[in-house]
Amino acid sequence: MPLPGRASHDKMAPPIRKQFISKEKIKAKNPKRAAVMVLFYPDENQKTKLLLILRKTYKGVHSNQIAFPGGKVEAVDKNLNATAVRETYEEVGAKPEHIITLKPLTEVYIPPSNFLVQPFIGLYYKKTSFVIQEDEVETIVEVSLSDFLNDNSVEIEKVTTSYVENMETPVFKLNGYIVWGATAMMLNEVKELLKLVLY
Repeated sequence: MPLPGRASHDKMAPPIRKQFISKEKIKAKNPKRAAVMVLFYPDENQKTKLLLILRKTYKGVHSNQIAFPGGKVEAVDKNLNATAVRETYEEVGAKPEHIITLKPLTEVYIPPSNFLVQPFIGLYYKKTSFVIQEDEVETIVEVSLSDFLNDNSVEIEKVTTSYVENMETPVFKLNGYIVWGATAMMLNEVKELLKLVLY
C-alpha cells in the first residue's frame, strides 16, 4: 500500500520547517541517521495501544518532548530497522524477538539536531511490562488507538523551544500531552495510513 508521504507530514509541520524542505538543502547538511519504532500492541483487555515516550529534561533541543522510542545508528546495527528495534529494546524493554516490523514509513528531517529519521511501523504481540531506560526516558505514554484516530485530537497550539518562542503549530493532544514537530508529522502519516485501511 502506498504511503501518504510528505503530504501527510506537511499538515502537521511547524511553519519554520518550510526553509528546510528541499532534498538538496538536507543533503548538503550531511545529516546523521536515526530510526524510530511506531509500536502498536494489545493491552490487558486486548485493546490496541500506541507507544510514545516522554524524554528526560536535559540540555538539548529535544528535552522533555514526546517522541517514539528510537535513536541514532550504531556500528552494531545491520540496517535502520535494526536500529529502531535495538533502541526500542534499550529505551522501553520491548523484546526484539517479539517485535514484528510491518513497513518503513516516510523519512523525516529534523533541522535542530540535523538528523534524518527513518520511522518503522511495528507490532508487539507478546507485550510484557515495559522497563524504561531511566537516564533517557521520563515516562511511557500509552495511547489508545481510538483516541489517536479521533480527529478532535489535532489542534493549533503555541509552543516554545530552545530555538523559537510562541510558535503556532498543529499538534496532537494525546493523554494530556502535546505532541508536535517531527513526531506529530510521523504520527499523521500513520493516522492517514490506518484510516485508509480501517475506513
